[in-house]
Amino acid sequence: MKPIFPVLVLGLAAALPASAKIVTRNVGYEHAGVKLEGFLAYDDSLAAGGKLPGVLVVHEWWGLNDYVRGRAEQLAKLGYVAFALDMYGRGMATMDPKKAGELSGQFHGKPLMAERARAGLDELLRTSLVDPARIAAIGYCFGGSTVQALAYSGAPVAGIVSFHGGLLPVPVDASAKIKAKILICHGGIDPFVPPKDVDAFLKSMNEGKFDYQFIAYAGAIHAFTNPNSDKVSAATGLRGIAYNAAADHRSWEHMQVFFRELFDRQAP
Repeated sequence: MKPIFPVLVLGLAAALPASAKIVTRNVGYEHAGVKLEGFLAYDDSLAAGGKLPGVLVVHEWWGLNDYVRGRAEQLAKLGYVAFALDMYGRGMATMDPKKAGELSGQFHGKPLMAERARAGLDELLRTSLVDPARIAAIGYCFGGSTVQALAYSGAPVAGIVSFHGGLLPVPVDASAKIKAKILICHGGIDPFVPPKDVDAFLKSMNEGKFDYQFIAYAGAIHAFTNPNSDKVSAATGLRGIAYNAAADHRSWEHMQVFFRELFDRQAP
């Protein structure tokens, strides 16, 4: 008797869907007179089946670069429509810490931070690929602070994830606006976020009775998710940043668990 295994394999292969294709494209838009260009990524084989959960991605203080584009593509491979927004302006990215500080400094403590992020969120919604009830936002470093500000503004996001972001306590007048659940992925010994900032943030979370998780990763400092952090530190002299593979992996896994909770409960 001839073995039937090869026939079964062929039959199964014929029944499987065609290979997924990750579609990426740059998206031009504008906010407050500033021309911006974000980066959209999604799996076209899934998008054809109906609206998908969407994830807004906010870059580090360096600007929209290959690192954050890569994160958007990773999210697309997980089945999300990802839009990496642009906070600074089309083509505006740097590797100079002084310039990065100037670019990010225009937003800190100002309504512009949430407003510019909201412009990116609106572009994600405008794609018509996403379910408006299933939207989250994630951000790295400066972007982590930005997604907190976005949530505090009352933006229609189900949840936010801050990866090694600066911590923003909730303004008193914002407490009633917040709709999002909050996940903070924090470097346990991040020198850019002193203990007093952690205490103030947790105090505001507890007093407001928000649905939040605060996870500190042992031994991790700032920018722990970016594999280029060590090279950047050596090239620029910027201290206090370093890649931490364990914290990177764990925080990405924690994000996925958080998203399953957010989106499964809100699935139609």
